[in-house]
Amino acid sequence: HLCDRRQRQMCIRDRFYMIQQDFLEIIIQHQQNSLALKDVGMRRERLAALPDVENYVLIVSGIRRCGKSTLLNQLLREKHSNAFYVNFDDPRLYDFEISDFQKLDVVIAEAGCRVLVFDEIQVIKGWERYVRQKLDENFRVFVTGSNASLLSRELGTSLTGRHLTTELFPFSFSEFCCFKDYKADEEAVKEYMRMGGFPEFLKTGLEEILVALLEDILVRDIAIRFGIKDVRSLKRLTLYLLANIGNLTSANKLREPSGIGSVTTVLEYLSHLEQSYLFSFVPMFDYSLKRQAVNPKKIYAADLGLVMANVRKIKGDEGHKLENMVYNFLRMKYKDIYYHRGIGECDFIVLDRGEVIKAVQVCLNLNTDNREREFAGLTDALRTYRLSEGMVVTLSQEDWFEIDNFKIEVVPAFRFLM
Repeated sequence: HLCDRRQRQMCIRDRFYMIQQDFLEIIIQHQQNSLALKDVGMRRERLAALPDVENYVLIVSGIRRCGKSTLLNQLLREKHSNAFYVNFDDPRLYDFEISDFQKLDVVIAEAGCRVLVFDEIQVIKGWERYVRQKLDENFRVFVTGSNASLLSRELGTSLTGRHLTTELFPFSFSEFCCFKDYKADEEAVKEYMRMGGFPEFLKTGLEEILVALLEDILVRDIAIRFGIKDVRSLKRLTLYLLANIGNLTSANKLREPSGIGSVTTVLEYLSHLEQSYLFSFVPMFDYSLKRQAVNPKKIYAADLGLVMANVRKIKGDEGHKLENMVYNFLRMKYKDIYYHRGIGECDFIVLDRGEVIKAVQVCLNLNTDNREREFAGLTDALRTYRLSEGMVVTLSQEDWFEIDNFKIEVVPAFRFLM
């Protein structure tokens, strides 16, 4: 019996050693891949605005495959070339548990690095406590994540007051033009409208990349993580939303096209889709939060290339695509964006620190049939929020108007988006 017990102990010890060795090999491979990366891609515009402050963890969040890792690599190459890198999105680390951080500590100690980069760490339960520990040990820590709710939930506990967060989006129009070596003009806008800004897709042109990306977000980031078994209904809802960008909707109206009977379930799915950065649902502006909540919201997708690769037809077509493009540009700069509805409707009302600062209308082409309606919605918004100037973004037109003492600038998209 004693011999059997010793043999079992030896087997357990050998198995633990093998697990440690496998873990070590994975982490070493991450370091080698990071160091071997000679080309860190086109310099992102967001790099210049990244905060780099000691004793704070920098968190870069955004939709999958938008370039978060590349952005951090660019920062590290400039300021912290000896960083220690772990990609928690590696399938070989899917079983990583909080106790495995002890093994990670050993590897970090042997590497002698004081700067840590953790990619997609939000998949690990309890990650925020480990990051806080490393901050307390005077490590510099950089983190990426692709789910806003999982990040924010933990940030409000262990990392309160010890983190700085920045959002990254797919390539902006100006980055797109730079990457493709295009002149910023109407044709470039049309191409950006078709292709969007995901770097890997722009390199290859393979729509399968964007189809697989949508599947990854729905299955790995949402269904598996939140225990959703009815993936088919989740996907049906997603495709309906992609086909209806720029349109108004509500959870109740989405029950039939999604095949989901419960409004509560629809709301839950919408929340997951928004927190994964796949969609934004823009509310009508009202100083009453209750009235904001009960009114329908406008649907916007994170990227038009993702839309075009996954649905055949967009309801509203080119005009709604342009509207989505303008929204994404505004979203890169501002967090508080609404639409206005009064005597008329205005596409975007932008707030900064609680004050309305912009009113923007989007119209593919201004003509005699729609000019009165478009200007009526914009001037109603200007009057309501006491603004003196407004803007209409079009595909290619440029002009100035003065209506009811309001100055209205008509701007082609290729200038507005730069």
